[in-house]
This record gives sequence, structure tokens and C-alpha cells, in this order.
Amino acid sequence: PRVCALVFGLMLPGVAVAMPACGPRDVMTLHLKQKYAERLAGGGLQNAETLLEIWASDASGSFTVLATQANGISCIVAAGSDWAINVEPAGEDS
Repeated sequence: PRVCALVFGLMLPGVAVAMPACGPRDVMTLHLKQKYAERLAGGGLQNAETLLEIWASDASGSFTVLATQANGISCIVAAGSDWAINVEPAGEDS
């Protein structure tokens, strides 16, 4: 997983990946908060060992997907721009 995160990070210039692709979660999230004004937008368990989180900035539209392992190491698995939340009106079918 770490090699894939590094490859993804290097392929996405200009978005929240101008840092090492993996590191302690507290370091990674502090960087996203301070440098990109991203906040935790949501997340969930991918499996028993991996937590996936989406960090996003309403101001800039940047977003970052972090995968955090049970040992506390987080890796950037994707990042991008033009973040938007799709909310369907009540009563409409998808």
C-alpha cells in the first residue's frame, strides 16, 4: 500500500500531496489542516486494519484521501480538486 500511495502522490501535482506520502496520522492531518485548510469530511473502515478518511477544504476545493493502518501510519492514496458534496433532495430516488 505504501508504494501505491507514493505513486499516486507523485502523479497528482498541485494538490495536497506536496509532502511525504506516508507518515504518522497526527503529522499528516496537521499538515492538511495548516497548509490546505482541509478538515475531516468523512470516512469509514475499509477493513479490520484500515481506516479511510476524506479531508476536504470548502474554501479551495482541494481534497485528500488518507488510509490509516492500525499502527497509526497514514498514507495519501488520492488527492484532487473541485471537492463537492452531492446531496439529493428528500424524496428523490437515485
